[in-house]
Amino acid sequence: MYTSTGQPQYVTGVPAQPMTAPSQWSTGLCDCGKDCSSCCLTCWCPCITSGRIAEIVDKGTTSCGVHGAIYSILCLLTGCECIYSCMFRSKLRQQYMLPEQPCNDCLVHCCCEWCALCQEYRELKHRGFEPSLGWEGNLARQNQGVVMPPVGPKEMKR
Repeated sequence: MYTSTGQPQYVTGVPAQPMTAPSQWSTGLCDCGKDCSSCCLTCWCPCITSGRIAEIVDKGTTSCGVHGAIYSILCLLTGCECIYSCMFRSKLRQQYMLPEQPCNDCLVHCCCEWCALCQEYRELKHRGFEPSLGWEGNLARQNQGVVMPPVGPKEMKR
């Protein structure tokens, strides 16, 4: 690219990307059989599945245990844990530009809570995360082999 004076124009930073179309879910809502281990986990302990999803989607700001405990308390006291878990489906969709299918996030979670959790878990796996490792574990796995320079005990002085 050149400016009007004929000088080359340099761009710094990340190049602008053209607007891309939303991506698709890697699996369908009712494809729970494609990952039997997460299906069984969700069937017996949906609070763990929900907590793991929430920790990854929130990039580790709150642990799986805290999210799972909130989910469990809502389930025991109100029976409306689906309202809590649908928030993380919305965040996941926004992060990966996924369509709101087959209907809005709250309806998906209210009508098919376990299927929705399984689909989100599979989606994170498809995107390269291992939800059972948590956010920090996934960061460590992604940075495997990267050597950080040592930090000295004192600041360098002249």
